[in-house]
Amino acid sequence: MLISVVATETSAITFISIPSVAYLGDFSFLQLAFGYVIGRTVVAYTLLPRYFQGELVTAYALLERRFGLGARRFASIVFMVTRGLADSVRVFATAIPISLILATTLRPGLVMPIAILILGALTVFYTYQGGMRAVIWTDVIQTTVYLIGGIAAVMLIGNWSTIFAHAAAAGKLRVINTSMDLAQPYTLWAGLFGGAFLTMASHGADQLIVQRLLAASSLRDARRALIGSGFVVLVQFTLFLIIGTGLYAVYQGRVFHRPDDVFPTFILQHMPPGLVGLVVAAILAATMSTHSGAINSLAASTTHDIYLPMTGRKPEDPHVLKMARLFTLAWGVVLTGGALLYRAQGTPVVAVALSIASFTYGALLGAFFLALVWARAKQRDAIIGMAVGLVTMAVVVFYPPVARHIAWPWYVLIGTTITLASGVISSWSHT
Repeated sequence: MLISVVATETSAITFISIPSVAYLGDFSFLQLAFGYVIGRTVVAYTLLPRYFQGELVTAYALLERRFGLGARRFASIVFMVTRGLADSVRVFATAIPISLILATTLRPGLVMPIAILILGALTVFYTYQGGMRAVIWTDVIQTTVYLIGGIAAVMLIGNWSTIFAHAAAAGKLRVINTSMDLAQPYTLWAGLFGGAFLTMASHGADQLIVQRLLAASSLRDARRALIGSGFVVLVQFTLFLIIGTGLYAVYQGRVFHRPDDVFPTFILQHMPPGLVGLVVAAILAATMSTHSGAINSLAASTTHDIYLPMTGRKPEDPHVLKMARLFTLAWGVVLTGGALLYRAQGTPVVAVALSIASFTYGALLGAFFLALVWARAKQRDAIIGMAVGLVTMAVVVFYPPVARHIAWPWYVLIGTTITLASGVISSWSHT
């Protein structure tokens, strides 16, 4: 179960984009992982026990139990939008190394679209055929493959004593940044507080991960997997940041067209052919694992949170299974289409994907906290709280005078606080 959780949150963004973070900067990104351990521990002892108190198919069924069907639907739709946008970016990231391979045989304008379509078609096929069981079992295989690829890269890069000496002199080994500037994304405070709230949302209110935890045989096993995954991710981030530092030495700080081209370029230029195949397989494995999990969780939320309540059908109805598979196919097409529409930016994809998710995560997490800590709240208060939280975050993210002063790791904390406060205030307006 722990491997499945880690594999689900690890995609090409981890494999490709985190090395580019260290290439452009230092190790301060690791501060987010400190907060991850704290946040997952909180979820393990607050939200997780609630999920195991009944037969819940989705995370948002908990909101229905506490507030009503309307709150469940609203939260589920927010999740679908968030996961759809974020995973489209992940699919795009995976297509980068594939496009570099295909570039020698295809016209430039066709390379990325074909790479995306190949990846999307393969992932949808095995998710559609095997459902959740196929997703979990392939997680185990895929995690092993991409870790082998990462370790192989470390071994091939070069003389690490010399690399670390030069990196230290250049200030690229800094881990702790105690700046109080909210505009800086990778500070100790943004990591501890922002990272904790981000992971509380992603692992406590996001169906993609909660679906994995609900598949555990017991609360104890799910709790171990959740907390343990935080430490595994810390080690994993360290590995890929080290790779980025090594690549900085290899390329002497060369400027690439896209920051995320750094590691794929090294793979294709410096690894022997057999190892290139293994590492490309690792990249594909990492993203296909997350991509398949996203498709499955989106289909589950659509089926159980939207379709069943609207039609009045029972989960055991054979027609429901048919519809669930159709939703799986539909979401696969949507995510692949989103990847085709995405356009690369000047920042590492990991920051783009996490900022997209953080935009709406606060509203989801705030609703769950409202359900846990404020007995007076009703369904109307939960929906109002989420709506106000989303509108507020739209201002924070898209209004330049505000956006330039607040970095994305703070988004979930701000959104959660606004949502919870709005729900509490709303609850005092009725008797």
